[in-house]
Amino acid sequence: MKRAPVIAGGVAFVAIALIALFAFSPSDAERSEAAPLVGRTAPAIEATTIEGERFDLDSLRGGWVLVNFFATWCGPCKVEQPELIRFAESHEGRDFVVSISLNEGPADAAKFFEANGGDWPVIAEGNGNIALDYGVVRLPESYLVDPDGLVVAKFNGGVTSAGIERIIARAGSGGN
Repeated sequence: MKRAPVIAGGVAFVAIALIALFAFSPSDAERSEAAPLVGRTAPAIEATTIEGERFDLDSLRGGWVLVNFFATWCGPCKVEQPELIRFAESHEGRDFVVSISLNEGPADAAKFFEANGGDWPVIAEGNGNIALDYGVVRLPESYLVDPDGLVVAKFNGGVTSAGIERIIARAGSGGN
């Protein structure tokens, strides 16, 4: 009989410790600040889009660029697509999104965009060299590049338009 209160107390302690751990652990966007590319010049991206046009990341200097890595079979990639669309539409003409489809051909990437929306450059990367340069680990994964070409954030597992906006506002105010 005396063991029950001790066991219950131990279980309660572990539960409270786990809740505190999850409640105070940083979000993906906050953890991104420790990513190796954050604070460095974004790796070059020079490629051909699925529409046959040349794409050069450096040509977009002066605006914010969200470099998004995805795959057509990736469920979370489909979930984040409306958020990417919302960001792109609210920044049309001044900031940009580029999506890079990993290990897939242009036809697969085009079908994904036809089904899920989005109107920005898409690169179908068969060999994954761009992903290697960015150190992509899991999909979806995105990198926010500032107007000077520096990576200011890495997003793991999907983005929201509001989350991107918060990072831009924080970076625009000197990181405060």
